[in-house]
Amino acid sequence: MEDKKTWDLVSLASIPLVMTLGNSMLIPVLPTIEKELKISSLQVSMIITVYSVVAIILIPIAGYLSDQYGRKKIIIPSLVLAAIGGLISGWASWQVEDAYGLIIIGRLLQGVGAAGAAPIVMPLVGDLFQDESDVSNGLGVIETSNTFGKVLSPILGAVLAAWVWFMPFFAFPVFCLISILMMIFLVESPPISSKPPKLDEFIRAIKSTFQNEGRWLYAVFVVGCICMFVLFGVLFYLSTMLEEQHNIDGIKKGIILAIPLAALCFSSFITGKTIGQEKMKMKIITVIGLVILTIANFSVAFSKDIYVLLTAMFASGLGIGFALPSLDALVTEGIEKDQRGTITSVYSSMRFVGVALGPPIVAVLMKASHFTLFLVITLISLLSVFITFVFIKPTEDD
Repeated sequence: MEDKKTWDLVSLASIPLVMTLGNSMLIPVLPTIEKELKISSLQVSMIITVYSVVAIILIPIAGYLSDQYGRKKIIIPSLVLAAIGGLISGWASWQVEDAYGLIIIGRLLQGVGAAGAAPIVMPLVGDLFQDESDVSNGLGVIETSNTFGKVLSPILGAVLAAWVWFMPFFAFPVFCLISILMMIFLVESPPISSKPPKLDEFIRAIKSTFQNEGRWLYAVFVVGCICMFVLFGVLFYLSTMLEEQHNIDGIKKGIILAIPLAALCFSSFITGKTIGQEKMKMKIITVIGLVILTIANFSVAFSKDIYVLLTAMFASGLGIGFALPSLDALVTEGIEKDQRGTITSVYSSMRFVGVALGPPIVAVLMKASHFTLFLVITLISLLSVFITFVFIKPTEDD
């Protein structure tokens, strides 16, 4: 039985890893794509943006469908669609002279696939494991896998692109195929209710959930969004600073960017192992993580020294790694199984919003000053501490 749980978790953890690679692997390759396709920086940025925007829009729909028809019935076709999108982008880059339009179409399909794959993993973990300690541990592993994908992405993307610039597009379908086979043969999805509720009944149930649990649910959504906003915004700043001020790029830059993400990966894993089913402990660890995040951002506001920045980024990674698995567990374990897919998908959408907003807002703040940038990020981080402390009040019945 323990072996079955392990393989279930390994299979599920492969999905956020693959979906993260599918997007973040391209980040170090964007300048090369811009040159090869002879397109503008705005056009090349759309290769990343369309993926995230489509996912934000479709994730709640995928969550609803998974509640109605079962998790695997949504995850596996979504992985297939994402793989096809990667093949279209790769083939266009290889064979088509004016490839940009087809690459965007491929990326749109990848975004649709991502919406129906990675966000459905959280509710499926909640379905598979009956014991809340197992659920918390599983969600910690999922968050660790997601973060490990971010650690690996810039390095792997740079290595593949060194072979041929469009190879990251072709690598993605191979990774998807591995996840598809693992999901088919290793994961047995629990049965859904024999007769799913009609749409109007389901909507009434969701509205009732938000009326009864909205206070802490909205807080979790906002804090999750803030965590991803700060993470990706500061990573964007670090990436820009390394290249413009220190002339560090390529694989070396990828390794440096991996440092705070590795810290996040480590603390996510430890947190998942630690929180068990104690919801008050989840809140306390979230607050501690967000306080660390706030202090780290405040400390770097007064110095542009690269070593101070990297130390603060490492601490920020640890803080976010303490918070995210606890937030994941609160929102997954606090919702009834029949609505879990929809509610956790809204939470995932909010996290994607944070990812999408971080870099452009930081780019604007960077034009003001280093101090202004990190003062604003400090205040936003402090807001997340306040929201968690005041509005998330778990009880043993949550």
